[in-house]
Amino acid sequence: MKVEMKIYKIMYYKILGSLLIGASIGGCTPELAPKVANSTVPIEFNSKVQGDSLNSANINWKEFFGDEYLASMIDTALKYNQELNLFMQEIKIAEAEVKARKGEYLPSVNAGLGAGFEKSGQYTRAGAVEENLEIRPGTEFPEPLPDYQLGLYASWELDVWKKLRNAKKASMMRYLSSIEGRNFLVTNLVAEIASTYYELIALDNELSIIQQNIVVQSQAMEIVKLQKAAARVTELAVKRFEAQVTGIKSLEFEVKQEIIETENRLHFLIGRYPGVVSRNSASFEALTTDSVLIGLPSDLLLNRPDIRKAELELQAANLDIKAARANFYPSFRITSGLGFQAFNPAYLLTTPESMMYSLAGDMVAPLVNRNAIKAVYQSASARQIQTVYDYERSILNAYLEVVSQSSKIENLGKSYELKAQQVDALITSVDISANLFRSARADYMEVLLTQREALEARFELIDLKMKQMEARVNIYRSLGGGWQ
Repeated sequence: MKVEMKIYKIMYYKILGSLLIGASIGGCTPELAPKVANSTVPIEFNSKVQGDSLNSANINWKEFFGDEYLASMIDTALKYNQELNLFMQEIKIAEAEVKARKGEYLPSVNAGLGAGFEKSGQYTRAGAVEENLEIRPGTEFPEPLPDYQLGLYASWELDVWKKLRNAKKASMMRYLSSIEGRNFLVTNLVAEIASTYYELIALDNELSIIQQNIVVQSQAMEIVKLQKAAARVTELAVKRFEAQVTGIKSLEFEVKQEIIETENRLHFLIGRYPGVVSRNSASFEALTTDSVLIGLPSDLLLNRPDIRKAELELQAANLDIKAARANFYPSFRITSGLGFQAFNPAYLLTTPESMMYSLAGDMVAPLVNRNAIKAVYQSASARQIQTVYDYERSILNAYLEVVSQSSKIENLGKSYELKAQQVDALITSVDISANLFRSARADYMEVLLTQREALEARFELIDLKMKQMEARVNIYRSLGGGWQ
């Protein structure tokens, strides 16, 4: 008992001395101050875009879009989209890394069973002892000497400088960051599906207008043919009308091809093979952008997954610096063993004769390789500065996106109102020109020109509506909506 107490005292003083040595060595380590991120944002977005406490980002995407067909597509994509499922495996990898880091600062305990034999030279210390020593009266040492062992062995690195715990916390931050990365991917996926869906129903409306126009112009061409037979117009007028009808029919097939390609883009995003894309094209013209509420700039720090991801990466980088700095200090390790050892299996579990145990502690301090450790420390510091700039850039980008999309919604709304007035005027002028042409008070070129202008204006009106809906989708994404 006294011998054991003496051993423990010696180990205590060794560890205490090592701590003092480590402190003295630590005083010589370089000190690099981490860069502090600036996360302050303006109170308002700008003088033209005023925010309030209500924010559309807090609305679930099913409620925000309010289209059952679109909601069904997004629901399916969240289950089967390949890119999203690939990213889910990245989250599992990050989770496993956290568990691995946690295990590093816990004691390692192993069970062992071994057997072997040894033959010592006669003129060695062990050989001389075996030659002149009997195990029991009349019994000599076996030659060669077998060795059987059964026991538990443990080792534990004391995390005095919190190097292992900081590394574990950094892994945890990166795990949480990967979850935010998944949320950011969901936000973009929801936005891309919604934009593609609106593009598809816009093409449906263009196709409907083209088909209506083909009917109207075909009827006009038949009237021109009758007038030619009555010698009221020449063959030139007939050919001009035929050319216009043929051109519009050609445009019909171009739009049909665009519809097929757009449908296939949706299928890819959803993660399924081509099939019927159910949609509500009739409601396209009635869609509005009035329901978007942008909230306050400070909401972006909580709602935008990319900002939250960058913030967690920054926290991980700060912990990496602390872990890298701890490499300059000594590391402490305790090893121990407890079990049985004998030269004959019959004696292996005999107590206390076959019992064996050990307890040891050691300290290792870096001396020669400090330049390599310093390089790792400097590298961690440089990465921390990178994450600061990335975090600040994410905030600035989010702020500017909201301002741009808000202004875009406002300006597109005004442009749409004026374009709608133009379309109404041109549709009326088409009827007027047709009536004047029948009564020989207008030239056929006026009819053709008016019809062409009306068709182009209706296409432009649909295009403006599609841009309005894209802006609505984009501001929802910019605000951080879609992942809740």
